[in-house]
Parts: sequence; structure tokens; C-alpha cells
Amino acid sequence: MASELNVDVSAFWENGYQIIRNAYSRDEIKRIREAAMASRGRGPGDLLSNPKMRNVLVDGRFVSVAKQLLGSDDIWYSGDSSFTINSSQRGFHKDNVDRKDPKGPDWKGRYTLLRFGIYLQDHYSHTGGLNLRAKSHNTTDHAYGKNIYVRTRPGDLAVWSMRTTHSGNGALYKFPRWVFPEPKDVPNLPKWRVAKADGDRVAVFAALGLDDAHHHRYVEYMKTRTYMVNSFRASIYDEETRQEAKSAGLNIWDVAGEIEGDDTVGQNVAWEPIPYEVGAEKRAR
Repeated sequence: MASELNVDVSAFWENGYQIIRNAYSRDEIKRIREAAMASRGRGPGDLLSNPKMRNVLVDGRFVSVAKQLLGSDDIWYSGDSSFTINSSQRGFHKDNVDRKDPKGPDWKGRYTLLRFGIYLQDHYSHTGGLNLRAKSHNTTDHAYGKNIYVRTRPGDLAVWSMRTTHSGNGALYKFPRWVFPEPKDVPNLPKWRVAKADGDRVAVFAALGLDDAHHHRYVEYMKTRTYMVNSFRASIYDEETRQEAKSAGLNIWDVAGEIEGDDTVGQNVAWEPIPYEVGAEKRAR
């Protein structure tokens, strides 16, 4: 399946995102959705450490797409993955470190961190999907770029640059379907204008990248965030998991080992910028 995925590399780098249609079968989407539902209340920890969910990282599809987009077989995972059920968060934002500072290292050269998203219900005809600002991955201006409601069907795989401006819980009009409201306007929309939701909104996310300065800076940033440090410390990979990742071509970055016994990490509940000097340092694994 992974080798059959059709990725338009040029379109990704031009627009900042790519939707890969029919990456998963209906049965696979059903199993992933059931696994997420069965994992509710599990507590902190990433997808790779969850036996019910780890297959999305080790089945080879994310790695195959990353290899094509990044032009390298050396793909790394540093512990950033999760699933959400009926998340109510919305609002345009970026996921990279220097999301507000155009002089930051994130904006030097090609940015090589990817965010993958699997939406486990229909958003082609139903509301609640992903909003992206097209071509917003080359600017810190969060208002730049055409607002796109990503109309995914079950089985589609979304991937975007972590510099791309995006928002969850978008709204799809009943008519006209080609006009997309801004996320900030969604709470004030009359219900009769908005398409129905397709049951519980369940989504799976993961970040992959290269072993480069951008990824090293992102790891240093994650070490400052409370929720990520809690996740690192709760994520334990057994030997079987490590072998499955290796077989899929996925390298695992042991961030938990780097922060073991360090009480200075995880101090920031919300996003805060980090100094350039920290991100410039290359940590040995």
C-alpha cells in the first residue's frame, strides 16, 4: 500500500500541503477509529507507545510520503503524535517554533518538518474538517493565504508543512460548498447554513522530519512544553515496537532519554519562543 501512494511533491512545496486520496481502505479507517475510541482515558503518551494505535506510524505510509516530500530515506520521529476525539479547538495557527518571528531559524532554508493528519469520518459533505491557508508556509503572517476547507473522505491522508497556517473544526456550508467561512466566524454562523457533522470527530496526528537543524530546534522547543514532556515520559517503546519502526524505515529519537532527571524541562504550558542559540545547538543522540 505504501508504495502505491501518489504524492505530488511540487504541489506540496508550492501550496504547503497535500491531500493523498484513498491512502487507507474503509476497513482500515474503521479499525483506526475503533482503536482511538478504545484508547480514550489512556492518559499521556504518544501513538507509538500505544499498541492499539502504533500501526499508523509503523505501517510505512507516513514514512513513504515523508521520503518523497523530503527527498531522503532518513526519516525521524521525535515523539510528537496524538489522537483527538471531539476536540473543540479552532483558530488559525502554525506548529513550528518561530511561528511569529520571520528572523528565526525556522525561516532559513527549506523547512523539513511535516504534520500528518488522518480524519476518521467524512468531511467532504460534512462539517468539522481542517482549514488551511494555501501558500502560507513561507510567511509568519497568519492572515496570508486563501482559506481552504479541506474536504476529505474517510481514507484520505493529509500532510502539511508545520509552517502552514491551519485550524481544526472548520465549517462547511450546505450551500455554496465552494465558499469557506473563516474559523473565527464559525461560532456565529446560523446552524441552518452549516452541513451536519458525521458523528464524533476523531483525528490522528503525527510529525516526521529529517535529522537536521530544523528538527533539532523543534525538539528543543518540545522540551519546554508541559504536555510534551509528560508525553515523552509516559511513552515507552518495547523491542517489538522498535523493530516495527525500523522495518518501516522510521528512526526513533529518544527524547525521553535526553530529559531523564532534568527538572528544568516542561515549564511552559503555552507556546513561548525559544532563544536562537538553543535551537542552533545540535544534540547528540
